[in-house]
Amino acid sequence: VQLQAYGGGLVRTGGSLRLSCAASGRTLSSYGMGWFRQAPGKEREFVAAISWSGSTTTYTDSVKGRFTISRDIARNTIYLQMISLKPEDTAVYYCAVKTHSGSVRWQSEYKYWGQGTQVTVSS
Repeated sequence: VQLQAYGGGLVRTGGSLRLSCAASGRTLSSYGMGWFRQAPGKEREFVAAISWSGSTTTYTDSVKGRFTISRDIARNTIYLQMISLKPEDTAVYYCAVKTHSGSVRWQSEYKYWGQGTQVTVSS
């Protein structure tokens, strides 16, 4: 499985971005996909996840109401629509395929990871 994340960039506070992550390979046996982020000097953290069917989504509290995760099954692609961005959203954003049945918030449940895309929000 290979993942290609893109769509990051530099925006001002209050701006919007949409991240995309295209998956190739055998993803049908996965439990879904997720987005994580790592800010400078901090550990990587969970942002959002979506089940394979798209019927279930989960968000970390700090992005609820501002970020929306979605997927296009036909394109094997997930998206992260981000609005009302804040400087604290600045991070490298990673997409990942969930291959184990544990919590969507646990990085250990994801086997395949994309290369990351940089999001920078200026104040």
